[in-house]
Amino acid sequence: MDLGIGGRRAIVCGASRGLGFACAQALAREGVAVTLVARHRETLATAADRIGRETSILPATVMADITTEAGRRHALAACPEPDILVTNAGGPLSADFRALEAAVWMEALHANFLSAVELIRATVDGMAGRGFGRIVNITSLTVRLPVQQLDLSNATRLALTGYVAGVARQVAPGKVTINNLLPGTIATERIRELGATAEKLIAKVPMGRAGDPEEFGAACAFLCSRQAAYITAQNLLVDGGLCPFTV
Repeated sequence: MDLGIGGRRAIVCGASRGLGFACAQALAREGVAVTLVARHRETLATAADRIGRETSILPATVMADITTEAGRRHALAACPEPDILVTNAGGPLSADFRALEAAVWMEALHANFLSAVELIRATVDGMAGRGFGRIVNITSLTVRLPVQQLDLSNATRLALTGYVAGVARQVAPGKVTINNLLPGTIATERIRELGATAEKLIAKVPMGRAGDPEEFGAACAFLCSRQAAYITAQNLLVDGGLCPFTV
């Protein structure tokens, strides 16, 4: 299927590895000019090289921390008129809720809520003015299925979900869609590093396996496609059936 996004421009955050890289790779395969944003120069260069070798087009790269105002400005300066925005930030720490002081909450809010809010705010009007926009936020299944000791993730990602529910409907007339992708147990570097813990997580998945990052990336590319123009304000679980809900 031709997704109809060849020649579009995309900013993909957290794109040097894991789910962010999978999304950037999937978009690049569709002919999108991707700008990879991440904090670490070495992994960023490696990611760009992998995509460049596969697609014969070397992506632009920006070493920046999108949880900061300066980092977001740097990313937007490299791609000032994106048609596609994929927000993504690493999950906050796991801890007992009693140990979570205000400073820790503020850090999580900046990483998993406010960074996406500010990037959306900075790009959405330009997308509407050009008559095309796709925004995909990588959140977590914890917005549907709270996990103990992941209260920082449960709360901050749910805040972004609520924000998107309202804003997506306001910008829909401008042919801009905003959706959230909710990963479950995907075989990223982070999962593999968990060893025996990862095996326990995978055992809970009805499909009996971890998801492939390329499967996640393909879901992102579809939400960015011409064909997904009538899908907005949605939360798509990519979890192998792990969340036991009927609706």
